Amino acid sequence: MVDSQSTPARQRPSIVSISSYLLFLFAALQVITLIISLSTFSKTRDAVRDAYAGTADADQTADVFAAIGLVSGIVLLLLAVTLVVLALFNNRGRNGARITTWVVGGIMVCCLGSGLLGNAGGRFNTGGGTGDAPSAEEIQRRLEDALPSWVVPANLVLGALSLIALLTALILLALPKAHPFFRKATAAWEPPAPGASYPGAPQTPGQPGYPQSSGEPGYPSSGEPSYPPPANRPDDTPPGSTPPSTS
Repeated sequence: MVDSQSTPARQRPSIVSISSYLLFLFAALQVITLIISLSTFSKTRDAVRDAYAGTADADQTADVFAAIGLVSGIVLLLLAVTLVVLALFNNRGRNGARITTWVVGGIMVCCLGSGLLGNAGGRFNTGGGTGDAPSAEEIQRRLEDALPSWVVPANLVLGALSLIALLTALILLALPKAHPFFRKATAAWEPPAPGASYPGAPQTPGQPGYPQSSGEPGYPSSGEPSYPPPANRPDDTPPGSTPPSTS
């Protein structure tokens, strides 16, 4: 007996593989961004402290400002690692992983988009410009003076590439060509092989699996003893034959 149910093999579409590669690239870009943030952490804190010099909470504000940027980079990196894990499951056709990728990726797109627009416009949410606090323009000027000239352009380029890679990966997973790969595989019916039979199925003589003759006299192929047929009675005379004389 052979198994008539088999699961058809699914071939991963190229767009799913490309989407996973883009998620890997996104994670690598976040690593580079975090390295830049760590390398400029002290300079950023000093620049903000100088901008808030003369205020009562200059040191605290500088520490908070620098810590926010560092924590944001760490959170983005952790989410990027999560996307890498989800990409591995996407390559296996797990639909739940694809849905989770859309949710996590959508949140990160919003965060990256708002952060990129803020960096491009040179705006900082510091609450400055009132009382003794410096304005956003003053903080921006001090940061540009304290940080290397390549830091701001590098952050902008990394942010733009990260946003493009993530958006493209999410769009590729949503294309109709990727849907069949994430559907639950169904068992396909296959006809039985020649000579195979199903248990309990009725069989007729001459077919494979039908009991053969035991070779002993008086026993048919079924293995049960046979009995001689009854003698013909007078009324069982075949048609066209002459009945025996009774005289």
